[in-house]
Parts: sequence; C-alpha cells; structure tokens
Amino acid sequence: MLLLAAVERVIARPESSAFAQQTQKPRVPFRVPSVDELKDSTYRASALRGRAILLATRDSLRHNVGNSLRCASCHLDGGLRRDAMSWVGSFARFPQYRARSGTVDLIEDRINDCFRRSMNGRALAPAGRDMRDIVTYLAFLSSGTPVGAETEGQGLPRLQPLKGDPVRGATVFTTVCSRCHGANGQGTPLAPPTWGPHSFNVGAGMARINTAASFIHAVMPIDRALHLSAQQAFDVATYINTRPRPDFPAKARDWPRGGKPDDADYHVLPTTSQEKSR
Repeated sequence: MLLLAAVERVIARPESSAFAQQTQKPRVPFRVPSVDELKDSTYRASALRGRAILLATRDSLRHNVGNSLRCASCHLDGGLRRDAMSWVGSFARFPQYRARSGTVDLIEDRINDCFRRSMNGRALAPAGRDMRDIVTYLAFLSSGTPVGAETEGQGLPRLQPLKGDPVRGATVFTTVCSRCHGANGQGTPLAPPTWGPHSFNVGAGMARINTAASFIHAVMPIDRALHLSAQQAFDVATYINTRPRPDFPAKARDWPRGGKPDDADYHVLPTTSQEKSR
C-alpha cells in the first residue's frame, strides 16, 4: 500500500519542466550481449532454456498457449531487433507502474499478461522453472543496463493517430499481407494468424489500433519489399481489428484507476475514483 501510495503521488504531481528534468530516466545505448558472455554454467543453461521457450513457445508450453502465436511473433528477430518491441533492457524497467493493471507490476506479471492476452492462454506459475528461465534470459539481455533506465530502440516508433478505413485496409491486406498471413487472415507457415480463433484475443495490446498500426508501419511486410505509409498502416490495423477474434472477459477490469486509451475499444468497469464518489 505504501508503494502504491507513492506511485499515486508521483502520478498526481503537476507537470513542470524542473520536475520533468528531475524524473527523466537515464537512456542507454542499444546493445545485444553475446551468449559468449554467459560464463556460469547454471546461469547459461537457464538463460538458453528461457530463450528456447520464447522462440518456440507453443511447442515448449502447450498447456499455456491457446493460439498459434509464439512470443517471437511480435518481438522480431527473437526479441533482438531495435524498434521492434525488443527485449533488450526490458528486465531493468521492472517493477513498473502500469495503468492497464492499475498496480506496480513485476516482470513476471508482464510476461503472464502476454500469455493470457497475446497468446490467449494461461499464466505460468510465477515461481516455476519456466518463468524463472524466461526471466533469466531477459535479465541476461539487460546486462549492464542500470535499473530503471530506458534503452534506445525499445518499444515501437509511435505514429500520430489517424482515422483508418477498413475498406482500404482490406485492399492493402489482400494485396500485401495475405501472401504471408493467408487470404482469410488465419496464418500460414510463414506468418501467424491476424484474426480468428488461433490469433491474439481482444485484450491483447495488438488489438489496439494505434499499437497495431505502429507495429505494421515499423516492421511489415517482414521482407520489406515495400514500405506502407502511415495511413495504409492505420487502414490495415483498422481492418484487422474489425475481424473476429477470441474474447478476454477479464478485460472489463482493465484501467481500474482510469486513463483507458481511446483505441481500447471495449467496455471496462467504473474506475476506483468513480466507485468512491457514488
């Protein structure tokens, strides 16, 4: 409770240039450590097993993955490509307050969020071997990154929101995306499904149009045979996210303290402050 109260005071504090300078996080260069740096045999075995799970998630954890995706479906080049939701430096950014959960999350919470949403599956045991090995690998990828630091190339280059047109998006999908994702969006051996029962569910981050558009614009098509404009990216994202996909009933409890983004197109329960005012 004391930690959450401290976070609330920081969030509620008025913006000022002086305060922004004081709270600005250090930023470090993007660096992918070599596996040759894994000298300790026990640490090396754990980290490499964690990497194997992330690269072949469904084959490794069939009871926890409920669709045809793997962790590396969204985190390209095995999570090592900058500006493509890289895992490099991610361990150093946790614990962190996340508005969607309304709590201070551990990195285990963030990983399980992906299993339940993006993988449409079940959470791992937080203290189990599988989680431990995944976290060990992410810790290795954050070697030398100061706690709380931002990493160059983390996340995605964000686009300014545009109004997407699903009709135009359907055309772009058919002419550009379907050769890898399939004409009906159900996936092929080259790429995962973008909608349907074997894709991410409605609570996943990629089910938000702004996130999907930024991802599409930054890294799709995967072979970079052409570069979609920002408008085309929003059109495709809008089309994809009007297609059917699995539900995620727990989404109703998202953003319990308010701040739900406009592109999170689903109903949530009243915020804590709204409930107290009743």
